[in-house]
This record gives sequence, structure tokens and C-alpha cells, in this order.
Amino acid sequence: MQRMRFLLCVTLILVFLTSSGAMANQYQETVNIYSNSPVVRPYFNTAYGYAIFPLVGKGGFIIGASYGKGRVYRQGQLVGEATLAKASIGAQLGGQAFSEIIFFENQAAFERFTSTKFIFEASASAVAIVAGAQAKAGPDGSTASKSLNTATADQTGSGYRNGMATFIHIKGGLMYEASIGGQSFEYKAL
Repeated sequence: MQRMRFLLCVTLILVFLTSSGAMANQYQETVNIYSNSPVVRPYFNTAYGYAIFPLVGKGGFIIGASYGKGRVYRQGQLVGEATLAKASIGAQLGGQAFSEIIFFENQAAFERFTSTKFIFEASASAVAIVAGAQAKAGPDGSTASKSLNTATADQTGSGYRNGMATFIHIKGGLMYEASIGGQSFEYKAL
């Protein structure tokens, strides 16, 4: 019963935080964070489009949930809005807030994301961009290393997979669970 109350509280907090009017100002700030990363910056110049979620909240204790609202851009122009949701069950504990960006390599990847309810496959992973450290999150766990050097996309294992490249920036919290597999997205054109 306590677990269900905890999950309900976390979900309500996530919905409140991600629907706040302050989110409108966070889109450009979030783009700036990613474009300042030497690993992510090249994607802004070459990708067909991207979806950005300034705040995604995630919490869980065996049963978990995550939620966030975002915007979708095609060739630099705002074309729609998207919601991100994930429910999970299994080995997880804690809560976390992060931002997420998904780059679309080409028109086909963009259309796959925007034409239907899109769900990341179970093995999908993201590269975590953390100030002062490079980290890689994936289905086999996560690794992190502090570095004074600039990491390249090859060094962090990033790149397009099925036409999409995903990066996250941890804002706070601690969560024992690293995969983005199973995230579902709903797109609404403007």
C-alpha cells in the first residue's frame, strides 16, 4: 500500500512539474545545454530534426513511471508537440529528473516518430551528458568516467541507431535503472 501511495505521489509531482508554465522558458535553455556539448553539437548541424524534452521526471520502487512534455522540430522549425511516458516494473529504486533530446537522422526516422504512437524498443539506450563527466547508459547497465578531455561521439558510443540518436542530461536525483527502452511518445502536429 505504501508503494502505491509513493508511486501516486511521484506521478502527481511529475505531472505538475511538466505542465508548469515555466516550461516554456526551458526549451531554449535545454537546447543551449546540448548544443554546448562537443558530443551533441554536430547533431544540430546534420540531423533532419529533433524532439526535445526539457524536464522528464522518473520515479519508482519496483513499479515506476516517467513523464515529460516536449517539442518537435523539423529542419529548425517547430512543427509539433510530444509527450513521453513510460511505466515499468522490475529492479528500480529512487527518483530522477532529466532532459532528453532525440535526433532524427533523416526524413524516414522523423516520419516514423511523428506518424504513429512511437515506442523505443526494449534495448534502446541513451548517452548521458553530465557536466564534468561522460556517461553511457544502456540495457547492460551504465558506465561513467570523469575526464578533462573532450569526448567524441565514438568514445561515448553514441551515434544513430535505427535513424535516431538519443541523449539525456541528468538534472538531479538518483535512480537505479538506466534504460530508455519502452518509452512511448505521442505526437501532435501544430
